[in-house]
Amino acid sequence: MASAVGYPAPVPARLAVIRALVGRQLAGLGLRRALVAYSGGPDSTVLADAASAALGGAVILLHVDHGAAASTAARAHAVAWAAARGLELRVAGVTVGGGASWEAQARSARYRALVELAGTGELVLTAHTATDQAETVLLQLVRGTGPAGLAGVAVRRGPFLRPLLEVHRAEVLAYAAAAGLAPWRDPMNDDPRFTRTRIRHELVPLVRSLNPQVEASLCRLAAAAAEQRGFLDTAAGSLLRTAARGRGLACGPLAAAPTPVTKRALAMWLRGRRGVAAVHLEVLAALCRGPESGTRGVDLPGGRVERVYDELRLDGGAVRPAATTLDIHGPDGPYRVRSWQPGDRMRPARLRGRSRKLSDLYIDLRVPRADRATARVVTGPDGTIVWADHIGPAHGAVVEVRAITAP
Repeated sequence: MASAVGYPAPVPARLAVIRALVGRQLAGLGLRRALVAYSGGPDSTVLADAASAALGGAVILLHVDHGAAASTAARAHAVAWAAARGLELRVAGVTVGGGASWEAQARSARYRALVELAGTGELVLTAHTATDQAETVLLQLVRGTGPAGLAGVAVRRGPFLRPLLEVHRAEVLAYAAAAGLAPWRDPMNDDPRFTRTRIRHELVPLVRSLNPQVEASLCRLAAAAAEQRGFLDTAAGSLLRTAARGRGLACGPLAAAPTPVTKRALAMWLRGRRGVAAVHLEVLAALCRGPESGTRGVDLPGGRVERVYDELRLDGGAVRPAATTLDIHGPDGPYRVRSWQPGDRMRPARLRGRSRKLSDLYIDLRVPRADRATARVVTGPDGTIVWADHIGPAHGAVVEVRAITAP
Protein backbone atom coordinates (compact mmCIF):
# COMPACT_ATOMS: atom_id res chain seq x y z
CA MET A 1 0.00 0.00 0.00
CA ALA A 2 1.39 3.41 -0.91
CA SER A 3 1.66 6.12 1.72
CA ALA A 4 -0.06 9.51 1.41
CA VAL A 5 3.17 11.33 0.63
CA GLY A 6 4.40 9.13 -2.18
CA TYR A 7 6.72 6.65 -0.50
CA PRO A 8 6.03 2.92 -0.24
CA ALA A 9 4.89 2.05 3.27
CA PRO A 10 7.60 -0.06 4.97
CA VAL A 11 6.85 -3.66 5.77
CA PRO A 12 7.27 -4.60 9.45
CA ALA A 13 10.86 -5.61 8.71
CA ARG A 14 11.56 -1.90 8.23
CA LEU A 15 11.14 -1.50 11.99
CA ALA A 16 14.27 -3.58 12.48
CA VAL A 17 16.15 -1.43 9.94
CA ILE A 18 15.29 1.83 11.72
CA ARG A 19 15.98 0.34 15.14
CA ALA A 20 19.35 -0.89 13.90
CA LEU A 21 20.13 2.57 12.48
CA VAL A 22 19.46 4.22 15.83
CA GLY A 23 21.23 1.47 17.74
CA ARG A 24 24.40 1.82 15.65
CA GLN A 25 24.57 5.54 16.29
CA LEU A 26 24.12 5.15 20.04
CA ALA A 27 26.71 2.36 20.18
CA GLY A 28 29.14 4.35 18.06
CA LEU A 29 29.02 7.14 20.63
CA GLY A 30 29.33 4.72 23.52
CA LEU A 31 26.00 5.83 25.01
CA ARG A 32 24.55 3.61 27.70
CA ARG A 33 21.47 5.77 28.09
CA ALA A 34 19.59 8.08 25.75
CA LEU A 35 17.94 11.42 26.51
CA VAL A 36 15.21 11.91 23.91
CA ALA A 37 13.43 15.20 23.19
CA TYR A 38 9.85 13.94 23.37
CA SER A 39 6.90 15.99 22.11
CA GLY A 40 4.59 12.97 21.89
CA GLY A 41 4.28 13.26 18.10
CA PRO A 42 5.07 10.45 15.63
CA ASP A 43 8.72 11.37 15.06
CA SER A 44 9.76 11.61 18.71
CA THR A 45 7.66 8.55 19.63
CA VAL A 46 9.39 6.41 17.00
CA LEU A 47 12.79 7.71 18.12
CA ALA A 48 12.02 6.91 21.75
CA ASP A 49 10.80 3.42 20.77
CA ALA A 50 13.91 2.73 18.66
CA ALA A 51 16.19 3.97 21.45
CA SER A 52 14.35 1.74 23.93
CA ALA A 53 14.84 -1.23 21.60
CA ALA A 54 18.60 -0.59 21.77
CA LEU A 55 18.97 0.40 25.43
CA GLY A 56 15.94 -1.04 27.18
CA GLY A 57 14.77 1.18 30.02
CA ALA A 58 17.84 3.40 29.91
CA VAL A 59 15.90 6.09 28.05
CA ILE A 60 14.91 9.44 29.57
CA LEU A 61 12.21 11.51 27.91
CA LEU A 62 12.57 15.32 27.92
CA HIS A 63 9.28 17.14 27.37
CA VAL A 64 8.94 20.92 26.90
CA ASP A 65 5.58 22.54 27.64
CA HIS A 66 5.26 25.67 25.45
CA GLY A 67 2.18 26.96 27.22
CA ALA A 68 0.12 26.84 24.01
CA ALA A 69 -3.53 25.78 23.85
CA ALA A 70 -2.70 22.15 23.10
CA SER A 71 0.11 21.89 25.65
CA THR A 72 -2.01 20.36 28.40
CA ALA A 73 -2.99 17.45 26.16
CA ALA A 74 0.58 16.98 24.96
CA ARG A 75 1.91 16.91 28.51
CA ALA A 76 -0.74 14.43 29.64
CA HIS A 77 0.11 12.17 26.71
CA ALA A 78 3.83 12.34 27.55
CA VAL A 79 3.16 11.44 31.18
CA ALA A 80 0.95 8.50 30.22
CA TRP A 81 3.28 7.19 27.51
CA ALA A 82 6.33 7.34 29.78
CA ALA A 83 4.47 5.59 32.59
CA ALA A 84 3.25 2.84 30.27
CA ARG A 85 6.82 2.20 29.14
CA GLY A 86 8.39 2.57 32.57
CA LEU A 87 10.59 5.43 31.38
CA GLU A 88 11.75 8.49 33.28
CA LEU A 89 10.13 11.74 32.15
CA ARG A 90 11.51 15.23 32.77
CA VAL A 91 9.27 18.21 32.01
CA ALA A 92 10.05 21.92 31.69
CA GLY A 93 7.65 24.79 31.01
CA VAL A 94 8.63 27.78 28.88
CA THR A 95 6.96 31.09 28.10
CA VAL A 96 6.78 32.13 24.46
CA GLY A 97 5.66 35.58 23.35
CA GLY A 98 3.07 36.19 20.66
CA GLY A 99 3.36 37.67 17.20
CA ALA A 100 4.71 36.52 13.87
CA SER A 101 7.95 35.27 15.39
CA TRP A 102 6.27 32.69 17.65
CA GLU A 103 7.87 29.78 15.78
CA ALA A 104 11.39 31.15 16.17
CA GLN A 105 10.86 32.09 19.81
CA ALA A 106 9.41 28.67 20.62
CA ARG A 107 12.33 26.90 18.94
CA SER A 108 14.93 28.91 20.89
CA ALA A 109 13.10 28.42 24.18
CA ARG A 110 12.70 24.70 23.51
CA TYR A 111 16.39 24.13 22.84
CA ARG A 112 17.40 26.07 25.95
CA ALA A 113 14.95 24.05 28.05
CA LEU A 114 16.18 20.74 26.63
CA VAL A 115 19.77 21.57 27.55
CA GLU A 116 18.69 22.48 31.08
CA LEU A 117 16.64 19.30 31.44
CA ALA A 118 19.48 17.13 30.17
CA GLY A 119 22.22 18.65 32.27
CA THR A 120 25.73 19.77 31.44
CA GLY A 121 27.65 17.54 29.06
CA GLU A 122 24.70 15.33 28.13
CA LEU A 123 23.72 14.53 24.55
CA VAL A 124 20.07 15.08 23.54
CA LEU A 125 18.46 13.07 20.73
CA THR A 126 15.97 14.96 18.57
CA ALA A 127 13.66 13.35 16.01
CA HIS A 128 14.35 15.42 12.89
CA THR A 129 13.78 13.38 9.74
CA ALA A 130 14.83 13.63 6.10
CA THR A 131 11.46 15.27 5.45
CA ASP A 132 12.25 17.93 8.07
CA GLN A 133 15.58 18.45 6.35
CA ALA A 134 13.92 19.00 2.97
CA GLU A 135 11.40 21.42 4.52
CA THR A 136 14.22 23.32 6.22
CA VAL A 137 16.11 23.78 2.94
CA LEU A 138 12.95 25.08 1.26
CA LEU A 139 12.27 27.37 4.21
CA GLN A 140 15.80 28.79 3.99
CA LEU A 141 15.39 29.37 0.27
CA VAL A 142 12.09 31.18 0.79
CA ARG A 143 13.55 33.41 3.49
CA GLY A 144 16.72 34.10 1.54
CA THR A 145 19.94 32.37 2.49
CA GLY A 146 23.54 31.98 1.43
CA PRO A 147 25.14 28.62 0.57
CA ALA A 148 25.83 27.86 4.25
CA GLY A 149 22.11 28.04 5.02
CA LEU A 150 21.38 25.33 2.47
CA ALA A 151 23.12 22.81 4.73
CA GLY A 152 19.96 22.68 6.83
CA VAL A 153 20.23 20.79 10.11
CA ALA A 154 23.29 18.73 11.01
CA VAL A 155 23.30 15.12 12.20
CA ARG A 156 25.14 16.40 15.23
CA ARG A 157 25.61 19.96 16.39
CA GLY A 158 26.57 20.93 19.90
CA PRO A 159 24.68 18.76 22.42
CA PHE A 160 22.09 17.58 19.87
CA LEU A 161 22.09 14.34 17.86
CA ARG A 162 19.55 13.56 15.11
CA PRO A 163 19.55 9.79 14.48
CA LEU A 164 16.54 9.83 12.10
CA LEU A 165 17.88 12.37 9.62
CA GLU A 166 18.07 9.71 6.89
CA VAL A 167 14.50 8.48 7.51
CA HIS A 168 11.49 9.96 5.69
CA ARG A 169 8.34 10.92 7.57
CA ALA A 170 6.28 8.36 5.67
CA GLU A 171 8.58 5.66 7.04
CA VAL A 172 8.15 7.06 10.54
CA LEU A 173 4.36 6.98 10.24
CA ALA A 174 4.44 3.43 8.93
CA TYR A 175 6.75 2.39 11.77
CA ALA A 176 4.38 3.90 14.35
CA ALA A 177 1.40 2.09 12.81
CA ALA A 178 3.20 -1.26 12.57
CA ALA A 179 4.43 -1.01 16.18
CA GLY A 180 1.05 0.19 17.50
CA LEU A 181 2.59 3.28 19.09
CA ALA A 182 -0.47 5.61 18.82
CA PRO A 183 1.40 8.95 19.01
CA TRP A 184 -0.23 12.27 19.89
CA ARG A 185 -1.08 14.63 17.03
CA ASP A 186 -0.32 18.31 17.55
CA PRO A 187 -3.05 20.46 15.92
CA MET A 188 -0.52 23.29 15.53
CA ASN A 189 1.20 21.22 12.82
CA ASP A 190 -1.81 21.97 10.62
CA ASP A 191 -2.11 25.66 11.52
CA PRO A 192 -1.58 27.72 8.32
CA ARG A 193 -0.45 30.74 10.36
CA PHE A 194 2.97 29.10 10.69
CA THR A 195 5.39 29.29 7.78
CA ARG A 196 6.67 25.74 8.15
CA THR A 197 3.10 24.42 8.05
CA ARG A 198 2.49 26.13 4.73
CA ILE A 199 5.82 24.84 3.41
CA ARG A 200 4.77 21.30 4.41
CA HIS A 201 1.20 21.35 3.10
CA GLU A 202 1.44 23.73 0.13
CA LEU A 203 4.98 24.08 -1.21
CA VAL A 204 6.26 20.50 -0.75
CA PRO A 205 3.32 18.91 -2.64
CA LEU A 206 3.79 21.47 -5.43
CA VAL A 207 7.50 20.76 -5.96
CA ARG A 208 6.89 17.02 -5.54
CA SER A 209 4.51 17.20 -8.51
CA LEU A 210 7.50 18.39 -10.55
CA ASN A 211 9.93 15.88 -9.04
CA PRO A 212 8.53 12.92 -7.06
CA GLN A 213 11.95 12.46 -5.43
CA VAL A 214 12.37 16.12 -4.46
CA GLU A 215 12.87 15.36 -0.77
CA ALA A 216 15.82 13.10 -1.55
CA SER A 217 17.19 15.76 -3.92
CA LEU A 218 16.94 18.47 -1.28
CA CYS A 219 18.66 16.23 1.27
CA ARG A 220 21.53 15.64 -1.17
CA LEU A 221 21.78 19.40 -1.65
CA ALA A 222 21.92 19.86 2.13
CA ALA A 223 24.65 17.21 2.45
CA ALA A 224 26.77 18.84 -0.29
CA ALA A 225 26.28 22.29 1.26
CA ALA A 226 27.27 20.89 4.67
CA GLU A 227 30.56 19.59 3.23
CA GLN A 228 31.32 22.99 1.72
CA ARG A 229 30.25 24.76 4.91
CA GLY A 230 32.69 22.63 6.90
CA PHE A 231 35.57 23.77 4.69
CA LEU A 232 34.35 27.37 4.79
CA ASP A 233 33.94 27.32 8.58
CA THR A 234 37.55 26.25 9.03
CA ALA A 235 38.80 29.15 6.90
CA ALA A 236 36.35 31.61 8.51
CA GLY A 237 37.35 30.54 12.02
CA SER A 238 40.99 31.20 11.22
CA LEU A 239 40.06 34.60 9.79
CA LEU A 240 38.10 35.50 12.93
CA ARG A 241 41.08 34.70 15.12
CA THR A 242 43.30 36.90 12.94
CA ALA A 243 40.80 39.80 12.89
CA ALA A 244 39.81 39.66 16.58
CA ARG A 245 40.21 42.99 18.40
CA GLY A 246 38.69 42.50 21.84
CA ARG A 247 34.94 42.49 21.22
CA GLY A 248 35.39 43.88 17.70
CA LEU A 249 36.98 42.86 14.40
CA ALA A 250 39.75 44.53 12.40
CA CYS A 251 38.49 45.36 8.90
CA GLY A 252 41.84 44.90 7.17
CA PRO A 253 41.99 41.08 7.35
CA LEU A 254 38.28 40.83 6.53
CA ALA A 255 38.67 43.00 3.44
CA ALA A 256 41.71 41.05 2.22
CA ALA A 257 40.09 37.60 2.51
CA PRO A 258 38.00 36.01 -0.28
CA THR A 259 34.44 37.34 -0.07
CA PRO A 260 32.80 33.97 0.80
CA VAL A 261 35.21 33.52 3.72
CA THR A 262 34.60 37.09 4.90
CA LYS A 263 30.83 36.65 4.83
CA ARG A 264 31.01 33.35 6.70
CA ALA A 265 33.30 34.88 9.32
CA LEU A 266 30.83 37.74 9.80
CA ALA A 267 27.97 35.25 10.09
CA MET A 268 29.87 33.34 12.78
CA TRP A 269 30.65 36.59 14.60
CA LEU A 270 26.95 37.52 14.59
CA ARG A 271 25.77 34.02 15.55
CA GLY A 272 22.85 34.19 17.96
CA ARG A 273 21.35 37.31 16.36
CA ARG A 274 18.19 36.09 14.71
CA GLY A 275 17.12 37.58 11.40
CA VAL A 276 20.59 38.32 10.02
CA ALA A 277 20.35 37.29 6.36
CA ALA A 278 22.62 37.08 3.32
CA VAL A 279 21.83 40.67 2.32
CA HIS A 280 23.10 41.95 5.69
CA LEU A 281 26.36 40.02 5.32
CA GLU A 282 26.84 41.52 1.85
CA VAL A 283 26.47 45.05 3.27
CA LEU A 284 28.85 44.33 6.14
CA ALA A 285 31.46 42.88 3.79
CA ALA A 286 31.23 46.06 1.68
CA LEU A 287 31.60 48.13 4.86
CA CYS A 288 34.86 46.29 5.62
CA ARG A 289 36.18 47.09 2.14
CA GLY A 290 35.31 50.80 2.42
CA PRO A 291 37.51 53.72 3.53
CA GLU A 292 38.87 53.85 7.07
CA SER A 293 37.87 57.43 7.90
CA GLY A 294 35.16 58.29 10.39
CA THR A 295 32.35 56.15 11.75
CA ARG A 296 29.71 54.45 9.63
CA GLY A 297 27.14 51.86 10.63
CA VAL A 298 24.66 49.26 9.46
CA ASP A 299 21.35 48.54 11.19
CA LEU A 300 20.69 44.80 11.61
CA PRO A 301 17.73 42.93 13.07
CA GLY A 302 18.06 43.38 16.82
CA GLY A 303 21.03 45.74 16.79
CA ARG A 304 23.61 47.72 14.91
CA VAL A 305 27.19 47.24 13.71
CA GLU A 306 29.46 50.24 13.27
CA ARG A 307 32.81 50.60 11.58
CA VAL A 308 34.94 52.87 13.76
CA TYR A 309 37.97 53.64 11.61
CA ASP A 310 39.41 50.15 10.95
CA GLU A 311 37.28 48.20 13.42
CA LEU A 312 33.80 46.67 13.37
CA ARG A 313 31.90 46.93 16.63
CA LEU A 314 28.62 45.33 17.64
CA ASP A 315 25.81 47.77 18.43
CA GLY A 316 28.19 50.61 17.68
CA GLY A 317 29.61 50.07 21.15
CA ALA A 318 32.91 51.82 21.62
CA VAL A 319 35.42 50.13 23.88
CA ARG A 320 35.03 52.39 26.93
CA PRO A 321 36.92 52.13 30.19
CA ALA A 322 35.04 51.50 33.38
CA ALA A 323 33.52 54.58 35.03
CA THR A 324 36.37 56.66 36.49
CA THR A 325 36.99 59.74 38.57
CA LEU A 326 40.12 61.88 38.17
CA ASP A 327 42.65 62.36 40.94
CA ILE A 328 44.60 65.55 40.07
CA HIS A 329 47.81 66.88 41.60
CA GLY A 330 49.93 69.88 40.55
CA PRO A 331 51.37 73.23 41.68
CA ASP A 332 49.15 75.44 39.53
CA GLY A 333 45.69 74.58 40.89
CA PRO A 334 42.90 74.77 41.68
CA TYR A 335 41.88 72.55 38.76
CA ARG A 336 38.49 72.02 37.23
CA VAL A 337 37.17 68.95 35.37
CA ARG A 338 34.56 69.37 32.64
CA SER A 339 33.39 67.73 29.44
CA TRP A 340 35.20 68.88 26.32
CA GLN A 341 33.25 71.23 24.06
CA PRO A 342 33.38 72.10 20.37
CA GLY A 343 35.87 74.90 19.87
CA ASP A 344 38.17 73.78 22.68
CA ARG A 345 41.85 74.18 21.85
CA MET A 346 44.89 72.58 23.45
CA ARG A 347 48.68 72.58 23.20
CA PRO A 348 49.44 68.85 23.57
CA ALA A 349 52.90 67.77 24.65
CA ARG A 350 53.47 65.85 21.43
CA LEU A 351 53.05 69.05 19.35
CA ARG A 352 55.59 70.95 21.54
CA GLY A 353 53.35 73.91 22.22
CA ARG A 354 51.49 74.23 18.91
CA SER A 355 47.78 74.86 19.50
CA ARG A 356 45.11 72.81 17.74
CA LYS A 357 41.41 72.23 18.10
CA LEU A 358 40.66 69.32 20.40
CA SER A 359 38.22 67.90 17.82
CA ASP A 360 41.03 67.77 15.23
CA LEU A 361 43.36 66.09 17.69
CA TYR A 362 40.74 63.41 18.38
CA ILE A 363 40.30 62.77 14.67
CA ASP A 364 44.09 62.53 14.18
CA LEU A 365 44.28 60.00 17.02
CA ARG A 366 41.26 58.08 15.68
CA VAL A 367 39.33 58.41 18.91
CA PRO A 368 35.88 56.88 18.20
CA ARG A 369 32.98 59.31 18.15
CA ALA A 370 31.26 57.51 21.03
CA ASP A 371 34.39 57.91 23.20
CA ARG A 372 34.74 61.57 22.25
CA ALA A 373 31.22 62.19 23.51
CA THR A 374 32.26 61.29 27.07
CA ALA A 375 35.79 62.79 27.01
CA ARG A 376 36.84 65.16 29.80
CA VAL A 377 39.38 67.93 30.10
CA VAL A 378 41.19 69.42 33.09
CA THR A 379 41.60 73.21 33.15
CA GLY A 380 43.77 75.46 35.27
CA PRO A 381 42.69 78.66 37.10
CA ASP A 382 42.74 80.68 33.86
CA GLY A 383 40.63 78.12 31.93
CA THR A 384 43.57 76.76 29.90
CA ILE A 385 43.34 73.04 29.18
CA VAL A 386 46.21 71.30 30.94
CA TRP A 387 45.10 67.68 30.36
CA ALA A 388 42.54 65.82 28.22
CA ASP A 389 41.15 62.27 28.01
CA HIS A 390 42.83 60.23 25.22
CA ILE A 391 45.57 62.88 24.82
CA GLY A 392 47.25 63.44 28.17
CA PRO A 393 49.00 66.56 29.48
CA ALA A 394 49.49 69.83 27.68
CA HIS A 395 52.94 71.09 26.66
CA GLY A 396 54.76 72.44 29.72
CA ALA A 397 51.96 71.55 32.15
CA VAL A 398 53.15 70.27 35.52
CA VAL A 399 50.17 68.19 36.46
CA GLU A 400 49.57 64.56 37.37
CA VAL A 401 46.15 63.09 36.53
CA ARG A 402 45.28 59.61 37.67
CA ALA A 403 42.05 57.84 36.69
CA ILE A 404 40.40 55.95 39.56
CA THR A 405 37.87 53.26 38.72
CA ALA A 406 34.60 53.76 40.54
CA PRO A 407 33.66 50.93 42.93
